[in-house]
Order: sequence, then structure tokens, then C-alpha cells
Amino acid sequence: MNASPKLKAQGPGRPKDMEKRAAILEAAKALFTQGGFAGTSMDAVAASAGVSKLTVYSHFGDKDNLFREVIRAHVQERLPDDLFDFSQGADIRVTLTNIASRHAAMETNTESVGTFRAILSDCQSGGNPRFGRLVWEEGPVRMHKLVQRLLEGAASRGQLDIPDASRATTQFLALLKGDLLIRRLFGCEDCAVQFGEEVKANALAAVDMFMRAYSPRNVSV
Repeated sequence: MNASPKLKAQGPGRPKDMEKRAAILEAAKALFTQGGFAGTSMDAVAASAGVSKLTVYSHFGDKDNLFREVIRAHVQERLPDDLFDFSQGADIRVTLTNIASRHAAMETNTESVGTFRAILSDCQSGGNPRFGRLVWEEGPVRMHKLVQRLLEGAASRGQLDIPDASRATTQFLALLKGDLLIRRLFGCEDCAVQFGEEVKANALAAVDMFMRAYSPRNVSV
């Protein structure tokens, strides 16, 4: 097996560089979903993106970093940081509902499910958890930090009564998942339209239950 070129990852500069970077990310996203980490080569990514392999390495350094950037782009595109901003006067129920709806849609879309399947396959066949760890760090860990910060802010302003924000964050995210992700992973959603409606309904029910649990006792929910 030939050693990969040892080039330092460089940030994009000119608009043309940004276009190439975007094309590489899109190509890698599709290929990683289809073939998993082990089954995707940098040559294949370069060919699909219409660039040279040297260009791929110059933008991302190595395959591990490319994979991390793909996961990061996928998550931040659907759950951008500003979605978790909680400004003075904002309604925490409205903010949580927006997050819940976006998060539920992301967790159950075909692209996310395809990525989960590929990662599970890689972890099982290779016995090396680092690929799964990359997804864990860029997805659930990032989400937990953002939601916990949001809940702490809402608690400090009296909109929620939360003694343990970290535990409450875990509970909120668990409510959002329900059994929907595992059903889609196993291909057990019989009707796409009905499943989509269930995803939305579960997100709203999760927020309602969470607010009932953590709203200050003197505040009507």
C-alpha cells in the first residue's frame, strides 16, 4: 500500500479554491455514505470531485481529516450554531421546538442513516473505533454542548428550573430520538409520509414533555 502524500492542510483562499473544496466535500459525502470509511479512497474522491488527488490532500491533509470535515459540514448545515442562540427575551419553548424539529429531521434523513450504517460497518469489520469517534465528536458531543449551554442560559433567566443541565440535555436528546432512528436504520418505516409526520409529532411531544418536567412550578406550560 503506497503511503499518502504528507502535505499540510491549507485553508481555502480564492473563490475557485472554495468551489473545489465544496466539490470535494460533496463527493466525499456521497462516497463515504455508500462505501464507508474503509471502502472510500482518496483517488475516488478526487475523481468524483473532478480534481487531482494532490488538490484533495492540499485542502484536507489526510482521509481522517476529510471524513471529519464531511461530518462537520453535514451537521452544521442542518444544525447551525446560531440555532442555539438564546437572546434576552427569547422564548425557550420556541427555541427548543426549532431545535427539535431540525434535529429530528437530520437524525432520520436517508443521508444520516446511510452514514450511521457505514460507520457501524467500519467499526465492526475493522475493530477500530476511531471512525465512530469522529462522528461522535462532531455530532452528539457538539450537540450536547450546544444544548447544555442553551439550557443553562434559560435556567439563569428563570425560564427553566434545572438542577443538572448536563443530565437534562441527555434526557432532551433521548426524547427527540424515541425509536425513530433505530426504525429507519432497520428499514422498518412502512410509509415515508406517515413516518415523516411521526418525526414531526415526536419532536413536538418531546419539547412538551421536557417543558412539563423543567418549567418553574409557578409558570404555566
